[in-house]
Amino acid sequence: MDAGKLDRRVQFLRAEVVDDGYQQTLGPHSPHGSPVWAARRDMSDAERFAAGSMRAAVLTRFTVRWSSFTAGIRPTDRLVCDGRTYEIIGLKETGSRRSFLEISAQAAA
Repeated sequence: MDAGKLDRRVQFLRAEVVDDGYQQTLGPHSPHGSPVWAARRDMSDAERFAAGSMRAAVLTRFTVRWSSFTAGIRPTDRLVCDGRTYEIIGLKETGSRRSFLEISAQAAA
């Protein structure tokens, strides 16, 4: 991966754990950290049928530089790119050791 291809800004969102006295649940997602540069690659469009309704989704892979911040990204986090919010479905290290992090994400189309 060439660092020159990191041409998008992405903002990560994290939900804090909320304890209501009965159970712990995730609260609303809010900005987490500063925006980072990323490369974006759309993988596929899919239409899925679930519970009798059709849902269109787009699968996208984002590549960001590895840092202590990006290494702490969790699958429960979300990211925003160009005004669209994506749910993170996969994380993996790519390139040489601790060079880049590839994030597979899905958003409603």
